[in-house]
Amino acid sequence: QVQLVESGGGLVQAGGSLRLSCADSGTLLTHNAVGWYRRAPGKSREWVATVTVRGITDYARSVKGRFTISRDNAKNTVYLQMNSLKPEDTAVYYCNVVPARAWGPGTQVTVSS
Repeated sequence: QVQLVESGGGLVQAGGSLRLSCADSGTLLTHNAVGWYRRAPGKSREWVATVTVRGITDYARSVKGRFTISRDNAKNTVYLQMNSLKPEDTAVYYCNVVPARAWGPGTQVTVSS
């Protein structure tokens, strides 16, 4: 049963910004580390960023310095702020707890050049 729902994707020009949200209908996010992942067309899903329960963050080298992951436990929500977007960031973005459970539908991010 999928409890996490991603939102906030869209079409943006290179250099633009988007903020993704990962909402939880239960309490999974509150008690687990959470990661953002993405799958570009024709490629495997890859890890983007993680935030622990205590707020410690880690990022893939390709997004470090441009993306920021954060969590609001009171709202059962995890965010991914994406700045200085590049066409190679185009992908479907997913969130999941660590270790991963069932995947949600994701949210499409498209960056035009």
